[in-house]
Amino acid sequence: MTRSRIAALAIAAGLGCAVPGGAAIAADLPYVEPVPLATGGWYLRGAIGMSNQRLGNLDYQYFETPGYATEWINKGDFSSAPTFSLGAGYQFNDWFRADLTGQYRGKADFSATQRVTPLEGAPFSDDYTAQKSEWLFLANGYVDLGTYHGITPYVGAGIGTSRNTISGFRDVNTELNGGGYAGSDSQWNFAWALHAGLGFKVTENLIFDLGYSYVDLGNGKTDTAYNIDPNYSRPNDGFKFKNITSHDVNFGIRYLFN
Repeated sequence: MTRSRIAALAIAAGLGCAVPGGAAIAADLPYVEPVPLATGGWYLRGAIGMSNQRLGNLDYQYFETPGYATEWINKGDFSSAPTFSLGAGYQFNDWFRADLTGQYRGKADFSATQRVTPLEGAPFSDDYTAQKSEWLFLANGYVDLGTYHGITPYVGAGIGTSRNTISGFRDVNTELNGGGYAGSDSQWNFAWALHAGLGFKVTENLIFDLGYSYVDLGNGKTDTAYNIDPNYSRPNDGFKFKNITSHDVNFGIRYLFN
């Protein structure tokens, strides 16, 4: 038998042994279920938080009165107030989601102080106090920036409307034992927000959310203002609270249906 024939027989024998053996090894491997691609799903969300609000300026048609010079000692500060929100949305994929939210923003105390100096006579101060609350409705979109060890950072933005209510407005003039007041009023405004935060995945369906929002709420106003002495009351359209903004911190949950 020639060397070439011996080699051919050896190869054939090896193949004959390899095929049954290979089949046995393949049969021992576990079956792996194919992983489906990520799909979207509806979700509900809720959050509680605190506001940190700012006022552009307080305006009144009689602030600039001939014979008097005015100076702001405090242009206007708001206290922090609680916020409560609910919403529903849709997770389109691993990167983008959108929702509609409604938020009640609790009453924040307002205070401002103005010094008034007459051309003749001693200066005096006006101390303004009030309360402000809002209903805020937004349509929001978010970009999730990838998940790392169960934590998903995100950024987003929203547009909508805010109903701003000013109540309990008072003006106290200690030096002259005078003052004034104004009734409550509400105003609808265009509103917008910028969002950023972290989502913490607890289960496949439950996510804890720690978020920050910068919110532009527009303007607010009081009803007609009156002097406590009716003899000094003048026709007016109330006090105007202009350019109200807020830095909010929120803690919430999202429950995904899939």
